[in-house]
Amino acid sequence: MTERGEESQARGRGPRGAYSRRALTLIIVAGIAFAAGVAVGGSKDTSAFAQVPFVGDGLSATPDQSADLTDFWKAWNALDAQFVETHASSTIPTTKEKVWGAIQGLAASYGDPYTVYMPPEEAKLFADDISGNFGGVGMEIGIRDNVLTVVAPLKGTPAESAGIRAGDEILAIDGKSTEGMSTDAAVKAIRGPKGTVVDFSIVRAGKPLDIRVTRDTIQVPETDYGLDAKTGVFHIALYEFTQNSADLFDTAFAAFKKSGSRKLVIDLRGNPGGYLDAAVDIASHFLPKGAVIVTEDHEGKAPNEVHQSLGYDDVPQGTQVAVLMDQGSASASEILSGALHDHHVATLIGTRSFGKGSVQQLIAIDGGSLKVTIARWLTPDGKNISDGGLTPDIAVDRTAEDAAAGKDPQMDRAVEFLATGK
Repeated sequence: MTERGEESQARGRGPRGAYSRRALTLIIVAGIAFAAGVAVGGSKDTSAFAQVPFVGDGLSATPDQSADLTDFWKAWNALDAQFVETHASSTIPTTKEKVWGAIQGLAASYGDPYTVYMPPEEAKLFADDISGNFGGVGMEIGIRDNVLTVVAPLKGTPAESAGIRAGDEILAIDGKSTEGMSTDAAVKAIRGPKGTVVDFSIVRAGKPLDIRVTRDTIQVPETDYGLDAKTGVFHIALYEFTQNSADLFDTAFAAFKKSGSRKLVIDLRGNPGGYLDAAVDIASHFLPKGAVIVTEDHEGKAPNEVHQSLGYDDVPQGTQVAVLMDQGSASASEILSGALHDHHVATLIGTRSFGKGSVQQLIAIDGGSLKVTIARWLTPDGKNISDGGLTPDIAVDRTAEDAAAGKDPQMDRAVEFLATGK
C-alpha cells in the first residue's frame, strides 16, 4: 500500500484515504500496518498523523487522584536499588525506558491485542511502514483467540510463495515463542534486510509445520479484473483497500459495464483491509445516497459516526453480485461485504471472515505512540464485525490442496450461483 499526499476529488468525492487520527487495525508482517480501523472525515487533513490528538491537545495528563501508586513506586525503587545483571539479556534501563515499560504494561492490562504502546523505535517503524513499500515477507497477521495468526499472505509475496496460508497459527518466530507477543512486536521480529531469512513454527489444522521465508522488498498489488467469455461472469479482485483503490475500482467497474455482462464477482479473499474511504466509495456504486455503510460505535464514550453511501448507484439494471470472502478477508473487506449483504445487493460466498472490526486511535506519548481501541464497526443491520466476523450465505471452502492444484471451488460456486440463482 502506498500513502500519497495528494487525493482524488473526482465526481465531487471527498478526500480518500485519510489515516487521520485512527490507527491501523491489522499488521502486515512485512512491516506495513493498515486495515480499516481507519476512519476519515470529508475535508480533513490526510497526512498519517495530522489528526492524532496529542497530550495537551484535548487529552488530560492530570494524575488520577483515586489511583494509589504507592506499590508502583515501591517496585520502581526496589528495582532501582537492588537489581543486579546476571544474564546476557538483562540490562539496566534508563528512566525513559522504565516509563515506556510501565506504559506498555498498563496498555497490556486491558487485554486487547490492538491496544498497545510502541516506544519511539517501534513507533518510527510503524510510521515508516505506512509508506507502502517495505522489506519483509508480505503477510498480514492478527490475534485470534489469543494466538498470533496469519490473516492472509499477500499476493505475489515471499510468504505466499513459501506456502504460508490464511489461518496458520504462528507459535514461534526464529525460535522465539509468540505466546503473549503483540502484533507490533511480531512485526519487529519478522522485519529484516532483503535477502535474509526468517523461520516460522506454525500449526495448520492441528499439525505442526516449519516454514522458512526469505525477506524481500514488498510492493502490495491492488486489483485485477476481467471477463470470462465462457461463463459471461466478470470478476473484480481487490487485494487491499489503498488510497488508490477507489480509482482502480472505477476503472474495473467501467470495464464491467462496457462488457455487457450482468454477472459480477467481487473477490475479497485474502484482502486484509485498508482505507475506510475506499470501502465507502466502492460501496457507493451499489447503494443509493445516504444508505448506511457502517457505523462507528463508541459505546457512549463519544458520538457514533455513521458512514453513508455517496450515492453513485450506477450498477446496470439486472446485475447480480456475488462477493467471495474467506478468513483472510478483514476490516475494510468486511465493511464492504457487510454493507452489500445487509442491503440485499450481494450474496456472500466462501468461508467466515476474519472478524477485525475495531477502530484504533494513535496518541503520541513521550516519543512513542499509544494505540487505543476506541470504537467498533457495526454493519447496517447492527452486526458487530469483531464478534466472529461475517458468515457467508453459501459456505464453500478452498483447501491448500485445491490451491496447489489450481482449483477454485469458491469461484466455481459463485459462477454457478450467478448462472442459476441457487
